[in-house]
Amino acid sequence: MRKPGLLLALMTTAGLASGCGPGPGAVPCPAIAQATAVSVTVAADYAPQVGALNLKACQDGTCKESGVELHPGSASIDQGCTPDGVCSATASPDGTKVGALMLETLTESPMTVTASGTAADGTALPVRTLDFRPRGEYPFGEQCGRFVTASVTLDASGLSERI
Repeated sequence: MRKPGLLLALMTTAGLASGCGPGPGAVPCPAIAQATAVSVTVAADYAPQVGALNLKACQDGTCKESGVELHPGSASIDQGCTPDGVCSATASPDGTKVGALMLETLTESPMTVTASGTAADGTALPVRTLDFRPRGEYPFGEQCGRFVTASVTLDASGLSERI
């Protein structure tokens, strides 16, 4: 009596597990999660002047503010494709600095981002503010869900939306 019950449980579980993957002819989605963050790129000509950066992001009545750890940025350099269609690229430092302010949620609602901080010599950087709308796209197809991104660029003239 015990073995038929176990067999039935295994068959049911196997049937459920096989129903979780993509169906016949379906394109699988990448197993990556979206980061709910505002990303910032400090332009190469302004990066040497920035010592420390603080971002404040407000959306849907909620604000989050924190110092942003900046890392050297890079650009992708096309390495070409082989005759059998395998293509590659490499990253090359481009003089920018990049970072991100992690958020609890990110929607396509209007957002206000404020950047402040200190220059490399310790003096205060000008406070810059930008109002914009984060963008929602389907980079892996509609079957994989919508990714919402919020990206800004900081340079000597202020903040701008990074498209």
